[in-house]
Amino acid sequence: MQIESARQQMIHHQVRAWEVLDERVLQVFERVPRELFVPDAWRDLAFADTEIPLGHDERMLAPKVVGRILQALELEPEDHVLEVGTGSGFLSACLSLQCASVRSLEIHGDLATAARARLEAFGAPGVQVVNADAYGPGALGERPWNVIVLTGSLPVPDERFQQCLAVGGRLFAVVGEPPIMEAQLVRRVSESQFAVESLFETSIRPLLGARRAATFHF
Repeated sequence: MQIESARQQMIHHQVRAWEVLDERVLQVFERVPRELFVPDAWRDLAFADTEIPLGHDERMLAPKVVGRILQALELEPEDHVLEVGTGSGFLSACLSLQCASVRSLEIHGDLATAARARLEAFGAPGVQVVNADAYGPGALGERPWNVIVLTGSLPVPDERFQQCLAVGGRLFAVVGEPPIMEAQLVRRVSESQFAVESLFETSIRPLLGARRAATFHF
């Protein structure tokens, strides 16, 4: 009962309060047991409005940020999703309930192994966790993706991800440097055109290997 009460507090006082009003997204938070995806040492913070350490200086995204990501993507049952940065596997599980398949890349082998175990325990056969560097050869796969989600930020925009979208596809990315970054939704309008929508301000850890802004030395 305490866990269910905490879950409802999270949904209504964090996720919904941060303008996540899509009932499909709120139902995902009802169905995915966030406590299953939190490392044992941090289980008491499973429903807290905070990022949770995972090791390797990586963080599990706060629930409200996950909610805004899911709402912005407007997932469809036929969508094939590429996630860069599996982390705990929580977002992967949430994505899996709204789309056809998820390929999730995790650069840290131990995090990938732990996420696979959690996703298997939850029951998410549509998620494939791959221990790979997103910047490595062939890591992004061959298909044009309907949806790409980056769970780490990009200090500067990187067109390689949006170029992997199918026409009509959507990319979620957080762009910029701390303390304030901009969450963006990039839509592929045609083979050569993209539309960028500003979603909200946040600050998350940079994607490992992401290109940094040029610095000048005098």
